[in-house]
This record gives sequence, structure tokens and C-alpha cells, in this order.
Amino acid sequence: MKQVLMNILEVFQIELRRVFHDKMVILIFFIATLLYPLIFCGIYYNENVEQLPIAVVDEACCEASKRFVHKLDATPELQVAYRCMNMGEAERLMRRRDVHAIFYFPRDFSSLLATEHTAHIGVFCDMSSFYFYKAALLGGNNVLIDEMHTIQLERLERDGISGRQAIEQMQPVTYDNITAYNPSGGYGSFFLPALMVLVMHQTLFLGICILAGAANEHRRSLVLIPPHLRNRSFRHVTVGRALAYLTLYTPITLVDLWFIPRWFHLPQLGNLYNIMVFALPFLLAVIFFAMTIGNIFVRRKITPMLCFVFFSVILFFLSGMVWPHCAMPRFWQAFAFVFPSTPAMQGMVKITSMGAELHEVRFEYLVLWVQAGFYFITATFSLWFIKRYKLYNAMNSLKI
Repeated sequence: MKQVLMNILEVFQIELRRVFHDKMVILIFFIATLLYPLIFCGIYYNENVEQLPIAVVDEACCEASKRFVHKLDATPELQVAYRCMNMGEAERLMRRRDVHAIFYFPRDFSSLLATEHTAHIGVFCDMSSFYFYKAALLGGNNVLIDEMHTIQLERLERDGISGRQAIEQMQPVTYDNITAYNPSGGYGSFFLPALMVLVMHQTLFLGICILAGAANEHRRSLVLIPPHLRNRSFRHVTVGRALAYLTLYTPITLVDLWFIPRWFHLPQLGNLYNIMVFALPFLLAVIFFAMTIGNIFVRRKITPMLCFVFFSVILFFLSGMVWPHCAMPRFWQAFAFVFPSTPAMQGMVKITSMGAELHEVRFEYLVLWVQAGFYFITATFSLWFIKRYKLYNAMNSLKI
């Protein structure tokens, strides 16, 4: 046992030296993992667009339309910046980006309401940003619901029903609209917790693959293994390297998943213990997965940056954060769980944003341990594969 620990410690020290002697890996491991979350959280800090400038075209010029416009201007989401005479004028403002939405009241708006028919309001949104669309839709819907209640009360009063009786008839069942786990309804609170996990996954994966590519590029894949371990089990080598990466990424996990979200006041209902315990199999799964891919497929140091960086967007969509898994074809549902990011993002969002305990993310937790075990076997086998088929000549003649 003592010899085993000494072997693991020797590989551990070698791998740490490799990390700190590679400037590209240092940039990815220590700069990117901190810089990306800070940039994303800083950009989406306000979460929602307020006082979005809009134009109003009121061809009805009636009491109801003026009341509706006044309520639009009173909402925190919208600001009536221009009152236009016709749609042509409003469209010119939209093209100049002076306004980002147009509310249009047709001439028959008042007559339709007076005859108790359905009146229509046209809303034209600037779709160059999701935030513009969301602010216009949210502010317009809130005013529309309130105005519908007002119009319905007026009609009931004309029929001789007023007071509490009119309110109960208009809304027999009262309800409160409460946004669970995301009180502000902000886009940042929705996707930033998942994005933190993806940043850790990609930076750790790329860093390990770059180290593997650098070793393969200089034909030193086996030379970096101590000589007395080259003819023995490669498990000690795999464990020693994994412990080196795990040691480096434990404080990074603490900063990215605990301190930064609390600093930017993101939803953080999970406790530190659950976060770190859940992160352990996630980090191990990513480490062994990256070692497998790096040992077998990566032959140049620059290859990971060219081939794997664009996978970030794909992994984010496969995680189920953007589009639910139940709506995906079965192939993509299964393919998503090839990557440790999928169960990690789902489980971590439940813990941090929804306050789930470990037993409530049992499925994701077990999947990560299964991935860690499977990729540990493949990472160890990949080293044996390199030695067994002698992919490089004269490896044993080189020295560390």
C-alpha cells in the first residue's frame, strides 16, 4: 500500500508540474474559469429591461385607449416615448431604433367595446433582442389583464351589478401569480447557474486535452509516466493525474458555484455541503472523460481549441436547460448523457436554484458516479492501448 501511495504521489507531482509549465493551460484553468462567470454575471446583472421606449399609435382616441396608454406608461417595463399620428411615423422610429415596440389602437376600438364585441390591439416588437420582446410582452399583458377587469366591471355596473357582487362574478376564483425559484423572472437567474457548470466542464476538459495533445505532439505520452510504472498497472497513473486536476479544481468549484453566485445575488438556495458533494463525481467524470479523449484522439496541442470549443453551445442545448429532454428525439436524449455536463447541469440547478437535497437529485448523482467509473476504465485502458501498440517509436529511450 505504501508503494502504491508513493507511485500515485509521484505521478501527482509530475502532472502538477506539467500544468504550471504550460501557459495555455494556466490561462484556461485559472483565468477563464474566473473571467467567464464574472463577465456573464456582470452583463446579466440587471436581469430585466426596464423603461423600454415604445411608440403608441392611437387612432381610436377614446377614453379606454387613453386609459390603456396611461397604464402602459405606468408599468416599470415600458415607457411611452412617442405618440404617433400613424403607423408610418412609428415604423420610421422603429427603423431608427428610437423605440423597440409599437402599440396600435385601430379606429374601431371604441365602437367594438361599446357594442360588447372583442376589440383588438396591435403590438409590434423589435425581435433583435429577446429582452425587448419580453419587456413589451410582459408589460402589455399586465396592462391588458388589468384593463379587461376594468371593462368587465363597467359592463356589470351598467347591468345593475356593482360592488363586491360584481367583483365575485368577474373573478369567482382569485389567484396569485408567484414565480417559483426566479422571483425577478430574469434571464440571468434562469441560465447562469447552469452556465457556471458548463464553463467548469469545458475549461477542465480543454485543459486536460491540451496537456495530452502537447505530450502526443512531442511523442512523450509514455515518457511522462515514471519508468517503474510503464510495465505495471496504469491505474496508479490515472489516479495520480486525476488527483492533481481535482486538487486544482476544488477551490475553483468553490468560487464559481458558491462565491460568485452569492456575490451577484443569484438564487442560491442550496448549501455548500450539497454543492461540493455533488461536484465531486462531476469533476471526476470530466477528468476521466477528458483523459480518455485526449489519450486516444488528440495528437496536437492546438487540436482541442479547434475541434472542441464549439461543443459548448451544443452541450448547453443537450442539457435540457433550453429545450426540455422530453421534447427531444430519443437518440438525442441518450446522446446527451454521454457528457458529464448533462446530469451535472440538471442536478446543480436543482440544488442551487431550487434548494434540492442530495436525495432529491439521486438520479443525476448516480449517473455522474457511473460516468466517472466508466471513464476511469476507458482512461486507464487508453494508456495500455498506447503502450501495447507502440504508437510512437523510441519512447522508452527518452527521459523525463
